[in-house]
Amino acid sequence: MELYKAFKISAAGMRAQGTRLRIAAENVANADSLPTAPNQDPYRRKLLTFKNVMDREVGVEMVKVNKVMPDRSDFGMKYEPSHPAANDQGYVQTPNVETLVEMMDMREAQRSYEANLNVIQSSRSMLLKTLDILQ
Repeated sequence: MELYKAFKISAAGMRAQGTRLRIAAENVANADSLPTAPNQDPYRRKLLTFKNVMDREVGVEMVKVNKVMPDRSDFGMKYEPSHPAANDQGYVQTPNVETLVEMMDMREAQRSYEANLNVIQSSRSMLLKTLDILQ
């Protein structure tokens, strides 16, 4: 039963980190997208939060994505007077995405995902060795 709990906890962690990777990838993909018309906002970076959820069936706490929300930090400004979305001073709002921050977040999510995968592989190996002993 304890190995089953390890599988459940690690699988929940992998799901949460997979979502985190997807959100970071979406942010990076839209880092250079600009508005198409004046007074239009560019892409707004997305953030996500996690929460602990009790799985009463198994009796363990697992991680889940709580919510995905927009980052309310200020947009950047880029001087490009010929752009259709430029304001009266010639500036265009740019997304509030820092590619380096997103790449670091992706790396951290990848490592967490791999750690959870290693737990599943170790648990599986222990289970198979136990079955070999019992035969």
